[in-house]
Amino acid sequence: MAPPNEEKKLHKQEKVGEVVSTSMAKTIVVSVTRRVPHPAYKRIIKKRKKFYAHDEKGLANVGDVVRIEESRPLSKLKRWNLAEVVRKAVQVAAVEI
Repeated sequence: MAPPNEEKKLHKQEKVGEVVSTSMAKTIVVSVTRRVPHPAYKRIIKKRKKFYAHDEKGLANVGDVVRIEESRPLSKLKRWNLAEVVRKAVQVAAVEI
């Protein structure tokens, strides 16, 4: 057994996905896509799930690829924290005609 003053290192689950919304204050919505075989037909299909994540500093924008890690429940829907922005989205400037 570890000594009582030694901190336990827990393995936190991580997911990588694309930011689909930043409308809420300090919250982002991340869409995580995974590829799984169809149960009956074995064809590879894409399944998507949305996760609400806490973004304290407002670093992420729509279209960014981010890594999120699990945390304690922060609200009714938020159970994830933004760990890092893996890749920034390309910002397209508006063109005046």
